[in-house]
Formats: sequence, structure tokens, C-alpha cells
Amino acid sequence: MGARLAVAVGAGRLVHWGLSSVLHRSASQLPGRIALGIDPNLMGELSHKLRKGAIVVCGTNGKTTTNNALASSIEAAGDIVLCNRAGANMAAGVTSALLPGKCADWAVMEADELSTVHILPNLRPRYLVLLNLFRDQLDRAGEIDHVQDTIVRALESSPETTLLACGDDPLSMGVARRAAQGGTKVLTFGVDEDLHLPADRVPEARFCQVCGAELEYEWRSYAQLGKFRCPNGDFARPALDFRATGVRVDRTGVSFDVEGLGLDGKVHLKAGFGGVYMAYNLLAAFAAASLAGVTGEQFQRTLDGYHPKNGRLQHFEVGGREVVLNLAKNPTGFNQNISLLLADDREKAAYFVINDDFNDGKDISWIWDVDFERLAAEHIRVVCGGHRANDVQVRLKYAGIKADIADGVGDALGRVGDMDLACPLYVLTNYSALWPAKAELERMGERHD
Repeated sequence: MGARLAVAVGAGRLVHWGLSSVLHRSASQLPGRIALGIDPNLMGELSHKLRKGAIVVCGTNGKTTTNNALASSIEAAGDIVLCNRAGANMAAGVTSALLPGKCADWAVMEADELSTVHILPNLRPRYLVLLNLFRDQLDRAGEIDHVQDTIVRALESSPETTLLACGDDPLSMGVARRAAQGGTKVLTFGVDEDLHLPADRVPEARFCQVCGAELEYEWRSYAQLGKFRCPNGDFARPALDFRATGVRVDRTGVSFDVEGLGLDGKVHLKAGFGGVYMAYNLLAAFAAASLAGVTGEQFQRTLDGYHPKNGRLQHFEVGGREVVLNLAKNPTGFNQNISLLLADDREKAAYFVINDDFNDGKDISWIWDVDFERLAAEHIRVVCGGHRANDVQVRLKYAGIKADIADGVGDALGRVGDMDLACPLYVLTNYSALWPAKAELERMGERHD
């Protein structure tokens, strides 16, 4: 180990110890930021301690849940895994997660899409899992074609990496097509049946990634995901390497069967947290896990013991009322949360919290692409909050919904206090509002796994 490398590792580990053991604060990013400042090549050097390699998970929605379920399943199979479980998904966060210990079998790392161009050439993962691509943080990320270009360049810098992409997503398959032309091996996953769900009002992708013709769909699962084809024959959903069928989704969870590459017949999976998007996330996690040697039984045991603790579909009880907390940071994510909320056949209320901090994006015009009108038809009590509460209130007014404004979850609970305690409150927030809401709920109530 060279002197510069040794100093970088020592400094990073010292900062990690000080933050976690002395100050009792998160050490998910700062150790890596300081260590990379000393040795910019540190991530690549640390990757040599991985005996079996690395798996990187990226995509607009679902990265953290998919990544953590994948990491836990590989651990359940008996391997040592390094993972950025807190969701610190840029180069500093990945480096921080690599610092502890002398060696490991796998690194399983969530990566911000634009950070893949820095992470892949250093980590050289065996697999890159691409979950989906949607418009998100346009003032930071730009339009989707810029994100696609970045991921393609990242794969070009790591030619030994296999891309495992969502075959139902035209935008992900646009990346896969270009990457394959450059020599990248591509595997795909997707739902191989019509779920008979209504199409989203504002789909993300309408046009062929090759000729620009409007795509035709046999069916859609959600947003632009589904069985698509170009009318000119230039572009279509591929034959899937990992296929989910028998998909069942309700407020109690999700279940489905998987067939595909290297599997001995069908594998049945079920989880106690749901949504159609979760079927895709868990399918992607299982596909990657099976490529890493995890069996269906081992993966199911992971799901049986997996309880979200990072604000994603986390359940609390406050004063006898169930509160469900989840992240909703873009139109597609919000629409899927609305679908999940509507799948709950109980009377219910919702609290929407939208901020415009740096990690949220200042441009919140995306709220006009959220299909709030679906809530108006169900007469759901809605409260809004956050820095941009008034903007959300105006948007809801146009949807035919009269919403109060609350200052925090406690205030929101007070505003729906006249409702029966059997009525749950769904709290949907974007990034910077998630952790304060989670902290407030942990102070007020009891977490339910």
C-alpha cells in the first residue's frame, strides 16, 4: 500500500470512527469525501479487496429498497457484503461504504444515475442494474437523454460490466441498445403479463428511441413500463431473461412468480410491502441476486425478515392511528404512491410535504403532472406542508381538492383528528422532508415492522 493510499484510508477510517462512535452521527459521506480529497483513485484501489466483485444499482425510482434487499439476500447466502444502505449514492458515499474492513466478498452499491460515470470506471462492477428512467430533478439532471448519455458513457468505461435492465421501460432499453452496440452484455427483466391497470395520465416516454415514431403498447404496468413496440419495427420490448407472472398487489403486499436465466422452474416470491413498482424492484433485486448465486429460498427468507427502516413504506402508530411514510419525489413516484393509497379500501387521509431544497430541486413544476384528480373522486382528506405547501395547495385546488396546510406531521394528525382512528394517514414527502418527518414520527409514536 502506497503512502498516499495509506493516508487516505487512515483519514477516512478516523473520520468514520469519530462521526459514528463519538458524535453518533451518520458517516455515510464525509469519510469518503475526505479520503477522495487525499487520493482521488481510492475507490478503484479499495475495489481490489472484493473477492467476488461488485453490483451497482441505479435508476430514478426504487434504488435504495432494491439495493438493500439485494445486499441482504447476498449476506443471507453467507457472503460478506459492503453496502451504502443509507442511500449515499455518489462517489463519496460509495467510497465511505468501501472503507471499513480489510476485505469482503461483494460490494452492493446504489448509484445516482449521473454519478455512474465516476463510479463504474473505478469500481468496475460485474453487474449494473438499471431499474427505470423518469424525469426527476430537471434543474440538476436535465432531460432524460442527458441521463441516458451519462449511463452509456459509464458502461463504455467499464467494458466487463453486464447491464441488467428493465426490458419493459423504453428509456432503459434505449440505454441498453446503445450499450450493446458498444459491446456491453445486456440482460433484461420485466413483468410478462397484462396487469389490467389504467394507464397513467402523463406517460414519460411516448416515442421510439430509434426513429421517433409514437410507440404502440399491448399493455402498460405503470408510467411508460409495459409491452411496447415501434410501428416501424425499429424498437420493441425484448424477450425477457427474467420474467414475472402471477403478479398480485394489494395493501398487504405483493407476490409473483419468476422464471428465467439459470432458474430451475418457477420461483415464488412475496413481500409484506407493496405496489406494482415494488414488484419490479424485487424482481430486479432477485435477478441480480440469482446471478450472484442466491437461491430463491434464500431470497424469500430475506424478504420475510426485511423491514424498511429508511422512510420507504415505513409504518408507525401514533395515538392509535396508523401512519404510513413513503418517499415521492417525481410524477411517476407520486402516481404510484397514489395507486398504493387507493388500493387501501379503508377511509384514509393524506399529508403531502414538498420542499425545494438543493437535493429536491428548485423546480417543482412536476407537481402538475401528478394525477391528483384520482384522489378527488375518492373524497380523501388531504393536508399539505413543506416549503412549497402553497404551490401544492393550488395544484390540489385545480384537481378539485380543498386542502389544509399543516406544519409537520403532528399538526397534520391534529387536522385529521376528527376522523375515526381506524383511518390511516399516508405521509408522502420528497427528499429533504423525508428524514424530518421520520424523526418526528419516531418521537411521537411506535414503529411497526
